[in-house]
Amino acid sequence: MVIPAPASLTPQRGTPFALSDSTTIWVSADSAAVWPVAEALALQLRPPTGFGLPIQMVSGGPIPRDGIQLSLAANTPVRAQPLVGGLEDYELVVTADSVALVARAPAGLFRGVQTLRQLFPFGIEAENSVIKMGNWLLPPVHIQDHPRFAWRGAMLDVSRHFFTVGEVKQYIDILALYKLNVLHLHLSDDQGWRIEIRSRPELTALGSVTEVGGRNGGYYTQADYAELARYAADRFITLVPEIDMPGHTNAMLLGHPELSCGRQAPALYTSIRVGFSALCPEKEETWALVDDIVREIAAITPGPYFHIGGDEVETLTREQYAAFVERAQEIVTRHGKRMIGWEEIYKARLQPTTLVQQWRSDSARNAIPYGAKIILSPARRVYLDMKYAQATELGLRWAGVVTVRTTYDWDPAAYIPGVTEEHIAGVEAPLWAETIRNITAAQFLAMPRLPSVAEVGWTPQGSRQWEDFRRRLAAHAPRWRLLGINYYASPEIRWER
Repeated sequence: MVIPAPASLTPQRGTPFALSDSTTIWVSADSAAVWPVAEALALQLRPPTGFGLPIQMVSGGPIPRDGIQLSLAANTPVRAQPLVGGLEDYELVVTADSVALVARAPAGLFRGVQTLRQLFPFGIEAENSVIKMGNWLLPPVHIQDHPRFAWRGAMLDVSRHFFTVGEVKQYIDILALYKLNVLHLHLSDDQGWRIEIRSRPELTALGSVTEVGGRNGGYYTQADYAELARYAADRFITLVPEIDMPGHTNAMLLGHPELSCGRQAPALYTSIRVGFSALCPEKEETWALVDDIVREIAAITPGPYFHIGGDEVETLTREQYAAFVERAQEIVTRHGKRMIGWEEIYKARLQPTTLVQQWRSDSARNAIPYGAKIILSPARRVYLDMKYAQATELGLRWAGVVTVRTTYDWDPAAYIPGVTEEHIAGVEAPLWAETIRNITAAQFLAMPRLPSVAEVGWTPQGSRQWEDFRRRLAAHAPRWRLLGINYYASPEIRWER
């Protein structure tokens, strides 16, 4: 019942492995980098089982009976470093006597731990061993696994509605369970500015105080943001900050109305219509502001990327827009990051290190001649803020109704004519927040579509079948209930109770 489906899973003959109070987690003596992953496994298994599950080092030889061993492969060929995270290949062998999890890098071990977690009965998600849910058995199996795409992400819009640090951590936990490796935070828009810039305190003082609907907004201090980056990194998830510009900048311009080239003067804004705001690219003060923002956020972002937005700019000419993107790209590069932008940035001259995020058209393919890779986020397939059905309470409809099967039944390498697998960095599922005001509502729109997108990004195309996926997905509902995850009980799925 593993999601995403592994590249290769072979059931083995024999009896299951039974976790017990004598089970030990073993870590190779020469693999200090493995210890945090072993701790993550132990912290997952101890509360529901009540077992001590000590972690000990082993210097070689066969795995001790009743042991789970985590180790890094030695003297194996290493593929090129991926765009995000680390090497994620792993191999898992479960026998009656032991469990062996081997990977080329700690990121692969962590992905393998999520597979191990899903192979246990769903009760492994409980927080208390008093809730007895039977024996803790693992089926005998041999798994050899690796992701199809290096970039498998989710975007959370914290601008239109603000989400607390704790709520974002809950979202990160869902990403980790399903082997997603990018969290893209949309930190600014017309409705709210959500990140502290110490050299520009007016951004949060004026731009963070509201959100869609008029409720109080909020923002992340730089310490908050660093905590989110650390929490994500501990789960081998790369945090990607987005500051949308030159459009979607009303909240930014509240403290700098003289830099506005939009159709209306900046003022607190709590609705959802967009396209009216823009930064003036001809003013040097604009670039001083942009440089301060990029410099401070880049300094506290451990990952290699900075997203500049760039979408839906209606008040600048094509020439103004292209010039803005090119100068922003230079600033991002100067501060040590690789630029990402929505598909419209193809209108500028791009660096080959830049990533272009497709969302509504085929225009992203125009970036290929620059050497830029494409992140696929087609709205009609993976926008999680779209309704599941016409009658769904939450969500919008402008890109159509997006069912669970809609998010699953497509091949990224065949989606845009002329864009083949070699041009694609991966896939990402955005969750815009016009209609959601808390993490429970966000979970409702994300689940169960987010695990579907995770499988699109991880599993080989030829190994994916809708009927098989929906059977596996149905078995995850009891797991979500134990985890306190809200979800939409789609009629497409025959849910387990």
